[in-house]
Amino acid sequence: MGFPDQRPRRMRRTAALRALVRETDLRPDDLIAPMFVKEGIDEPVPIASMPGQHQHTIDSLRAEALAIAEAGVRAFVLFGVPARKDAEGSEAWNPEGIAQRAIAALRSEFGDDAVVIADLCLDEYTDHGHCGVLNERREVDNDRTLVLYRRIALAQAQAGAHMVAPSGMMDGQVGEIRDALDEAGHQDVGILAYAAKFASALYGPFREAAEGAPRFGDRAGYQQDPANADEALREIVADIEQGADVVMVKPALPYLDVVRLAKDATGFPLAAYHVSGEYAMVKAAAANGWLDERRTVLELLTSIRRAGADLVLTYHARDAAVWLRQG
Repeated sequence: MGFPDQRPRRMRRTAALRALVRETDLRPDDLIAPMFVKEGIDEPVPIASMPGQHQHTIDSLRAEALAIAEAGVRAFVLFGVPARKDAEGSEAWNPEGIAQRAIAALRSEFGDDAVVIADLCLDEYTDHGHCGVLNERREVDNDRTLVLYRRIALAQAQAGAHMVAPSGMMDGQVGEIRDALDEAGHQDVGILAYAAKFASALYGPFREAAEGAPRFGDRAGYQQDPANADEALREIVADIEQGADVVMVKPALPYLDVVRLAKDATGFPLAAYHVSGEYAMVKAAAANGWLDERRTVLELLTSIRRAGADLVLTYHARDAAVWLRQG
């Protein structure tokens, strides 16, 4: 007569036993904190759709980054919101632009004790809100946009970015940026590639925060179709072949199958972006007393790690780090 196997249950009996056999760890070092810096403001501006997040001045950005680092998170990705926008998004590569000044401020503050990552795109900087320059049909011109991405990469590297993070999903963007950086002597600047960025409904709060919503149309023509996992893997492999140092899937939770597929297929350093809409849903439910925020956030972030992500970009970074240290 057989007996039920009691071993799994025995190893779940106490917190210490559960920790002893836990398969997936979540640490503050696994997290990257996205941050917004806005030109022309005198104090931080709360983002209504993302409670707890702000558009920062450079001074408040520095203070917030120090607090996040004190909690144990040592990587930041910066999004700039300029005062002036034009059809090409020229403030994106302005050496004195808001993003470059913010990069320099954080690099001055941390040196090499933290990783400063610069978002590399044009949607926050163009007056039409698309991720590249437009042709006569008001469609994004891929090749002309790549020329501008090269300029942005150089400006961000010269400002002190440890890594640049191209997020526009232009064909060939990683190869062009790698060539531009290498030719200018910035071989040590890495590329965190938004390799599989899906045309998701979950970006709404971010577009408020970055003030980068398209003025017409949408981005489905250059972002990934949410239905396509095999195509996403091909994009990820292409970015690796072009020289990416880390590849990323965005958003995270609806695409955990893609995260696992990519990790199993490539074994390459992999990030996932727990995006603004995912953050906002948890915040709204917690504010209404429907969810325990701490337990929910740590469960969600652990699930992203379990799916195969080595790194998680999340607006919960500071809180999650504090909770993890509390045990």
